[in-house]
Amino acid sequence: MSKRPIVRFGDPVLVTPTAPITTFDHHTEALVRDLLDTVDEPGHAGVAATQIGVGLRAFSYNVEGRIGYVINPEITELSEETQEGEEGCLSVPDLWYPTRRALRAVVTGVDLRNEPITVSGEGLLARCLQHETDHLDGMVYLDRLDRETRREAMRAVRRSAWFLQQDPAPTSMPKLPSGFGGMS
Repeated sequence: MSKRPIVRFGDPVLVTPTAPITTFDHHTEALVRDLLDTVDEPGHAGVAATQIGVGLRAFSYNVEGRIGYVINPEITELSEETQEGEEGCLSVPDLWYPTRRALRAVVTGVDLRNEPITVSGEGLLARCLQHETDHLDGMVYLDRLDRETRREAMRAVRRSAWFLQQDPAPTSMPKLPSGFGGMS
């Protein structure tokens, strides 16, 4: 399919928990192709379906030579050991803040044949798996910041040129093609 534009912070799709994918057909294949095409850009470590305006549970990743996708991902394991590092988001461009994440993460889900898959990683991949799963749960990384840093981040978002150029009152989530399971 194609690289899709990234939805920006402020759009309701980013704070709405996603529906599971229950139908595995050409629509699901098209969504996965779009996610993989969109993540295949310099600087893109991961793309959740919500970030391309789709309220379904899938994401793609492209970290240190590992490229893939997960449908209906769930975090099944997080290490007690943590990492603190600058985190950013394609939906919150040009803003990076220190964000604490588990050092190691394991995500389980399914592939396009509805067969189980597991993706595990440490460091940047672990951060990506947690970040993208958060998107599918209706969270952005700004929600994970401590109170004062979040306040500072929200001021920076409101002052940013990209935020000021958005439609100030998005009216609805994008309509999904027929055939996507779990959606009415």
